[in-house]
Amino acid sequence: MLSIEIPGFGTVIVRHVVSDFTGTLSVDGVLLPGVRELLVEVGHVLNLHVLTADTFRTSRAALEGIECSLTVLSGAGLDRQKERYVRDLGPEQVIAIGNGANDRLMLKAARIGIAVIEGEGCAVDALRNADIVARSIHDALKLLRTPQRLVATLRR
Repeated sequence: MLSIEIPGFGTVIVRHVVSDFTGTLSVDGVLLPGVRELLVEVGHVLNLHVLTADTFRTSRAALEGIECSLTVLSGAGLDRQKERYVRDLGPEQVIAIGNGANDRLMLKAARIGIAVIEGEGCAVDALRNADIVARSIHDALKLLRTPQRLVATLRR
């Protein structure tokens, strides 16, 4: 659990990190260098959840050995499925991380939504619905390791 008091934003008590896989944790289906170590570190403090349509069919193998809940989504309405997942966890306890248009609703629903810009870019709808934009997944995950960075970014 992570508890943070952010002036003007409120108290944030986070138990879960929900992340997209393709374009967020990986590029072209390959987990980005250094991400495995950061996920393991964050997983010692928070419950990790990875949601993906698994475009490249690599998520299960890429995340092997990382303590996380992997959910492979299919069908229409991926954006609604991701939002529902966050809502089922209790959105006030979730930090969501994503880059795609289908991440926009979960970024908005979560207590803190972080849009990341990696090699596959970031959809404008994801940016519009996020509380924070990070230049990489590394920077986004390091915000969780150093919560005062969240305070500095979100204080009003």
